[in-house]
Amino acid sequence: MEIRIAEVDADLEIVGSLLIQLRTSYDLRTIISQIKAQQKRGYTVAYIKDDGQAICAAGFVIETRLAWGKHMYIEDLITNEHRRSSGLGKVMLDWLKSYAQKNDCEQIHLDSSVQNFSAHRFYLREGFNIASHHFSIVNGNRQIYTSPPEAKS
Repeated sequence: MEIRIAEVDADLEIVGSLLIQLRTSYDLRTIISQIKAQQKRGYTVAYIKDDGQAICAAGFVIETRLAWGKHMYIEDLITNEHRRSSGLGKVMLDWLKSYAQKNDCEQIHLDSSVQNFSAHRFYLREGFNIASHHFSIVNGNRQIYTSPPEAKS
């Protein structure tokens, strides 16, 4: 099974068709546009193709941060809904681990939604640890930033 890096528009169409199963707020045109924008900042998409379609894909970045040193952050990881539990995710994750090692990454990180228990079992089985809770504020027409409370004298 060959893993490829999506680099040209034809690759992005194949990968985009799979990624919209994970990122449902996008259509094919907008997800390809977003991938291209993120590629300019180091985002890479690897994928496994079968019969002209992407059946497993992973989007990731390699960067350096104070907290983690040089690391790979897996932003997207999906296997086609009709091909799950077939070993494709493990093949992709093994490739990602090898790619991270070849690129001198000290760590690999990813987030998984709280209710995605099957993914959690998979990540734990593959050697990942639950290392933190991820907190976020989502701006839905509300002000994200508020002034700090007045200091009392």
